[in-house]
Amino acid sequence: MKKRNVFKRIETKRHLIPVLLVIAVLLSGMCVLPGCSLKGINNTKKEEIDYTVVEDEDLPAELKKLIDEKKGSTLKMTYTTKDYTYMVAGYGTMTTSGYSISVNDVYLGENSIYVDLSLAGPKTQEPVTQRATTPYIVLKTEKREEPVVFKM
Repeated sequence: MKKRNVFKRIETKRHLIPVLLVIAVLLSGMCVLPGCSLKGINNTKKEEIDYTVVEDEDLPAELKKLIDEKKGSTLKMTYTTKDYTYMVAGYGTMTTSGYSISVNDVYLGENSIYVDLSLAGPKTQEPVTQRATTPYIVLKTEKREEPVVFKM
């Protein structure tokens, strides 16, 4: 009889070890994963980035074509040439005229460039036309390698 109890204990321990290993792996994963995800969202400002707002006539032809294809919906893209990085943001199609985009900030964070923008609607006394418009803005900086995060 004593042998059976010993075998049951050994059998129970044998099943308990894999269960404990699975629990340990899950717990360690839960401790590690939040650290990874938090690293990507650190947007503390490290330095200002100089930029220029670019008018349509000064855009590279290929970039202008891309914008024209995509400006009907929300637009967030970058375009890089040999010397410059262009950051393009648009708010899609609006039903009237009078919308404008303001640049709140452009800066280098821990591992990305952040472009903070706001859309302003027509002013109360401003005459508007009832035609669809597609407000967008293009910012130009010296060539950069960091990814760009748009805050719109």
